[in-house]
Amino acid sequence: MVFTSPIFLLFLALVLAGHWALAGLRSRKLFLLGASYVFYGWWDWRFLGLLWLSTAVDYTAGLGMARAGTPRGRRAWLAGSLAINLGVLLTFKYWDFFAVQAAHALGSLGAHVTPATLGLVLPIGLSFYTFQSMSYTLDVYWRRHPPCTDAPDFALFVAFFPQLVAGPIVRAAELLPQLAAPRRWASVDLRGALQLLLAGFIKKACIADHFAVWADAYWKAPETFGAGAAWIAWFAYAVQFYCDFSGYSDMALGSAALLGYRLPVNFAHPYFSASVTEFWSRWHISLSTWFRDYVLVPLSRAGRGTTARIYAKVLATMLLVGLWHGAAWHFVLWGGTLGVLLLLHREWRLRSARWPAAAAVASALGIPLTFACVTSAAVFFRAQGAGQAGLHFATLLGLHRGEARLVAPEIFWPLLALLALAHLIAWRGWLRPALDALPAPAFAFGFGVVAALVPPFMAAETMPFLYFRF
Repeated sequence: MVFTSPIFLLFLALVLAGHWALAGLRSRKLFLLGASYVFYGWWDWRFLGLLWLSTAVDYTAGLGMARAGTPRGRRAWLAGSLAINLGVLLTFKYWDFFAVQAAHALGSLGAHVTPATLGLVLPIGLSFYTFQSMSYTLDVYWRRHPPCTDAPDFALFVAFFPQLVAGPIVRAAELLPQLAAPRRWASVDLRGALQLLLAGFIKKACIADHFAVWADAYWKAPETFGAGAAWIAWFAYAVQFYCDFSGYSDMALGSAALLGYRLPVNFAHPYFSASVTEFWSRWHISLSTWFRDYVLVPLSRAGRGTTARIYAKVLATMLLVGLWHGAAWHFVLWGGTLGVLLLLHREWRLRSARWPAAAAVASALGIPLTFACVTSAAVFFRAQGAGQAGLHFATLLGLHRGEARLVAPEIFWPLLALLALAHLIAWRGWLRPALDALPAPAFAFGFGVVAALVPPFMAAETMPFLYFRF
């Protein structure tokens, strides 16, 4: 179910009606759990088995660590949990990639072998719910969170449908305590939830899907286009990349809020970041903090070492971030590029005091410079390899000239400026006080008018969310 599809909106309406019609806390949670399994099984019911496996393994591991009498016993339970979760992830997402790479490596040494690929379909949302479930066992092992003793609560924590297939990646401390407390309709921020739902819908269906048409047309054959098309495609993909994923996150947060649950914010207007470090703290926040807390920090504690070793750990973490996004070298290159940019920014912060004039210029230009850096890195995310990315940058600079023209409307650049203004208004929060001050009838009327005006501006084709593939 795509969030912007009519079937999901009907599903959400039925879930809301059923959830709030039930009186008891337990019955509501069991209803939500069943609805979440229906939601996930809608794509392919067979993959529910993997979701249940992850749930059962980590629930059992949490209880096992609580009962273990020795540190060695706790480590054994943790190791078993990580082995099974990472084993599933490796099998379904990375096996074929590494098998092909191994065959190529052996071929370069003269041993020609056929890659032992499995050809498995990647279950939707596998990386998201696997990381969410693993964060629980790691938190229990480090005694950051007590083990959950309520199996249905833990199952709902893993399978909660608003964030199940594309995040945000929720920690146990963020959702399990909410599941233990009654939800009351009077506590629901109805205006905020509806605004998130509508804003997310518009971002995806009216913005991302339109800009995707122009970006995809270019990236199907970038060698045929010239500089003008390359610049349009660059900005089009930057808009698509952000509006697609943040649109999903907004709708996830809005859907959860209507059910009485609060999910963590996953995007904080990242394109207004003044540095790459700030950008990575505001883009896909649940993933960046996951890798910080469960990969980088443990690596750092394993041995402080020299500056070079610290930087190597940061770079290794970012390479894993890239690999998490997909079993392909261009994702690894994207993560590595961001890692290098993070390290360069750290070096600049350490040394910029020596050049106050340059530091002042850099500070004044921080936002556009950061935007240029992160959208340049995103080229590696979109391109199919370093060669195609290099061709794109050459085309941007006029070093490669193709004959084809990219069909884009004359209002493309004014539309881009309008979107930047809307992003600025949202970032500054200039509109929210006025919306909050509206009387309920006026808000309902305005919301209805905007919602009614959305369909004519939707893209002709509804596209899957970019992060569904991860």
